[in-house]
Amino acid sequence: MTRNNYSIGIALIAVAIVLLLGKLGVFAFLGRVFWPLLLLALGGVLHALYFLRMAPPVALVPGGMLIAYSLLFLFCNVFGWGYMAYLWPGFIFGVAVGLYELYLFDRHSPRGLYTAAIILAVVSAVFFGLTLLFRMNVYLIIILLLAAGCVLLLRRPRTW
Repeated sequence: MTRNNYSIGIALIAVAIVLLLGKLGVFAFLGRVFWPLLLLALGGVLHALYFLRMAPPVALVPGGMLIAYSLLFLFCNVFGWGYMAYLWPGFIFGVAVGLYELYLFDRHSPRGLYTAAIILAVVSAVFFGLTLLFRMNVYLIIILLLAAGCVLLLRRPRTW
């Protein structure tokens, strides 16, 4: 056999394997589970374009947002979308990340950009805390009661 026949044989086997994997649903599964990696890659491309001086600094805002959102979506894909009830403040935090990156890497950015990023991050943290408080209020009460009981038991009385 000639080399050409070997190349064609290897190509046919590769095509057959790809078709078999597609028929078995491997690519559909990977697409369903790992689609946030496309957002992560797009955010990385925006960052790379900025650092290679091919894009303006404002490209960091959607780049930071896409990276933050892709991590949020990837977590929900792996552990379940029910966690989105707790993690929705991450969308506000994604905007804060993008604005902070713009402030950090652009020498000509106004000081108000830093303030806006910090305010959005604090608002996100407050909403995250409130979400946990309202979703887990019984557990919080239990923890507070346990802590108060331990403090009362462990403190030294002045007089009996």
